[in-house]
Amino acid sequence: MIEIKGRHVLLGVTGSIAAYKSPDIVRRLREYGFEVRVVMTASAEKLVSPTVFQAVSGQPVRGDLWDHQAEAAMGHIELARWADHVLIAPASANIIAELAAGSAANLLTTICLATEATITLAPAMNQAMWGDPATQANCDLLRKRNIRFIGPDSGSQACGDVGMGRMSEPADIVSRLLSGGEPGLFAGLNILITAGPTRESIDPVRFVSNRSSGKMGFALARAAADAGARVTLISGPVNLPTPPAIERIDVESTQQMFDATMQRISGMDIYIGAAAISDYRPKTAVAQKIKKSADTFTLEMVKSPDLLASIAALTDGPFTVGFAAETEKLEQYATDKLNRKKLDMIVANLVGEKICFDADENEVVVLWQDGRRQISRTSKSELARILVDVIAGLYKQARHRA
Repeated sequence: MIEIKGRHVLLGVTGSIAAYKSPDIVRRLREYGFEVRVVMTASAEKLVSPTVFQAVSGQPVRGDLWDHQAEAAMGHIELARWADHVLIAPASANIIAELAAGSAANLLTTICLATEATITLAPAMNQAMWGDPATQANCDLLRKRNIRFIGPDSGSQACGDVGMGRMSEPADIVSRLLSGGEPGLFAGLNILITAGPTRESIDPVRFVSNRSSGKMGFALARAAADAGARVTLISGPVNLPTPPAIERIDVESTQQMFDATMQRISGMDIYIGAAAISDYRPKTAVAQKIKKSADTFTLEMVKSPDLLASIAALTDGPFTVGFAAETEKLEQYATDKLNRKKLDMIVANLVGEKICFDADENEVVVLWQDGRRQISRTSKSELARILVDVIAGLYKQARHRA
């Protein structure tokens, strides 16, 4: 669903180490049929050769405001008029400051002053630079001027720091750019997502858990937020940064996840149960560490509360999406779960060694009453965007039937 008006994207590349990712942005935009022209700052050219961008864009790369041949025909004005959208990725702290000041010190900032196209920035810088009050004030000023922002993300940085400031991944930038900033599929909706594993204590140092990394649930949270939803994310123990603009609640056990979810489910339009919740838990958690003595050890387990079924059974409850991770008979078991728990939709995938758990890719089958969709192996971020489209369509149908 491409909503950008026109087919011309001018990509500005500035002096951040994240510039090495920018050729992938060009490639992805061209796959969607856009014509891309690239303007580089002098600092960017020290990091990535203009030849690379010329090769992937199929167009000459501009960088010099005083290019006599181009400027004989007022090249900066021609580019400003040519662009339907200006995307600066990466956008360094310096270029953000120059744009806030209305500077025309180089070709890129001059184009930004002269264009009537929408401008979007994908910031990339050290976490301290991003958090500096001057940078935040500049960003606030630019937002008031209707300049849009994609990211930044949180994570490890080239300098060794960890924090907010990483440029969003090219796939995410392109996906969000293509929405054109229009109201998303989930605009105005409240969505609650559970993600990650749960841990059930055996004693103070041991627990029962599973291999879930939480990556799929977190990707869904981000995709739902990008689609305009107000997202609440309830997560088991994971090592993942919180996606932007999302309320996150951390829990550990199944009972804690159950309680936190049921406390917040009222008023939710959609519930996505992507968490790998423990089906069974130890009947009793021992207060002191169990010492190794006998050759065998028996652990009595009891059923955990069924969060997914409880939500699906609510009167006037949310549109409920479940997940099924199976090692065999995928569609048979997933269909049984869909019908038995009275879900609106279920996402099913095979799991095993190097499949699904802790991986960055997945492939799934989506099932609903009288419907099915197979989604081939792709990144979890891309899969999340596809699932958002499917969920939005089924939610709309369900709402019209109600």
